[in-house]
Amino acid sequence: MAIHLDHTIVPAHDKEKSAKFMAYIMGLEYKGLFGHFAPVKVDEYLSLDFDNRENFWSNHYAFLVTDEDFDAILGRVQGEGLKYGSSPFAQDDMEINHRHGGRGFYFRDENGHSWEFITHTYVKEEMIGDIGRLRRPVDKSASSL
Repeated sequence: MAIHLDHTIVPAHDKEKSAKFMAYIMGLEYKGLFGHFAPVKVDEYLSLDFDNRENFWSNHYAFLVTDEDFDAILGRVQGEGLKYGSSPFAQDDMEINHRHGGRGFYFRDENGHSWEFITHTYVKEEMIGDIGRLRRPVDKSASSL
């Protein structure tokens, strides 16, 4: 079974400004409004659908990237003079991390969202196959919700 995240709404104070900015940072293309969303197509599956909101909680968005893309994204963040950091608790220490056999960094956009870019997944090899699956038999006699 293949399951992919198709889209997620990214709340913003200015959806088009935010979509253009994140498309630039990630080396992607912003092609304009689609309905009332300002979508940024990340890959064949995922679209970040920016939408205007007055009040919203800040979110965390994490992306697995190649070493080449990591260097380019970090370079654009640095070129914009943005603060970045090595952990969710140090997003402004101007360092990258070297966890899990890869590299990673975080930065916050003007909406307060935390964007993370990593070159190696945090998901442990031994976890693959068990994620999202029950570890015990399902009681078929139990009523469904």
